[in-house]
Amino acid sequence: MAKESFDKEIQYLRMLALTGNAYNRQQFAGRLGISIHTFDKTIRKLREVNGEQDLNDLFRYSYVDSAEPTLLFLYRAKSIKESESQRLPMILTALKQQTMTATQLLVYCDEQLIDSDTVPPDEKTIRSDLRYLEEIGVICREPGTRPYHYRLNNDLTDCLSQAELIELYEFVDIMANTQIPSVQGYLLRDNLKKALQATIPAEQWDQRLIEPFHYKYHYDARILDEAHLYTLLQMIRARRQISFQYFSTKVKNNYSARQTNPLFTDENMVVHRHIVLPLQVVYDHQYGRWYLLGVNPKGQIVKFRMSGMVDIVEEEQQSEEHVAKYLAKLQRKTQYSWLVDTGDTITVQARFYKADPLPTDFIRERVVLQGQWGQITDENDEWFVYEIQVNGYIEIRPWLRSFGSSCEVLAPAELRQSLIDEWKEIQAYYESVREDF
Repeated sequence: MAKESFDKEIQYLRMLALTGNAYNRQQFAGRLGISIHTFDKTIRKLREVNGEQDLNDLFRYSYVDSAEPTLLFLYRAKSIKESESQRLPMILTALKQQTMTATQLLVYCDEQLIDSDTVPPDEKTIRSDLRYLEEIGVICREPGTRPYHYRLNNDLTDCLSQAELIELYEFVDIMANTQIPSVQGYLLRDNLKKALQATIPAEQWDQRLIEPFHYKYHYDARILDEAHLYTLLQMIRARRQISFQYFSTKVKNNYSARQTNPLFTDENMVVHRHIVLPLQVVYDHQYGRWYLLGVNPKGQIVKFRMSGMVDIVEEEQQSEEHVAKYLAKLQRKTQYSWLVDTGDTITVQARFYKADPLPTDFIRERVVLQGQWGQITDENDEWFVYEIQVNGYIEIRPWLRSFGSSCEVLAPAELRQSLIDEWKEIQAYYESVREDF
């Protein structure tokens, strides 16, 4: 996975996905808090990785004709430095032939680069690369004493037959494209495809053999948020505080470049760094949003949209007792959260009107499926009453609204009136501007 941060590229591609390239160069650069020169340089680099194609091709909205996941594209584009992009494949090629030690790999790289302008790596660099590749599971260390021997980690694919590889590929393909989006799932799918191609002669290879269906997860901007997911999960497991810059949805900027020259420092672009002990990650499947819940140094429960988090840095480790104390507090605060709300507990009561006589009552089925811990308290042939305790009605409101005329909010009165006002406003938008129209 990524060894470098690529927050700037993520924020650019998110804007590109959401706006459909409606911004010009100056507007993109302004939202990113970078110069036009830096923006142009970033775009050139991305286009080089994308084969000089238009970056808008990454976001195709036809159901069948879907581009590869955008975050996977970014990992390939920015996860390693230019020197690493030459050195790491060289190491993997060498280990594909036989097991080797760090010293043997150093000699191998020197031989490969003898006629090249590239500076050969030193032993420290090779050992760092081996630690990185072992950490992400690409290679493994053979048992034994020093000097350690390394080999490619192909244990999964080597023990499966071709038929089993195809079945596993189809399962991973379905999960990666229909469940919560996961870059690791896409990477596993691609590795399985390469393993399959190695078992089938080129003249017999048929893409339809392993991709008989068409299904894609289209919310590219939402997938981009996953860039921070595994970093945050690792920090939660390690009980470590993190610090980061945060750009909320209420501000105009999405990113702020690090100014190294004091002559060009923009006082208006100073962004506060938050220090947080991460406790939980929540995924909103309805809107495709990732949230981080944690506690700040003052002991207050805080929430952040992961789409606005930039430049995450690992900080001090905390004791198990300290983490357990605030995790219990978070669980109390979010006991009745529809998603991540920590407000006062209220009771929401709504009447749902059943659909016309059909083989299945899809309104009732959807409420039972999505209604979390709420209960149906009253019911007849035409309607049923659903009741739930939640920490405020802000988060449950879009769900209730999505039922349209099939849902009538009974309580609280404030929520009922707010929905009445909203529907009146919508009605006004659609009123005829001419009496004879």
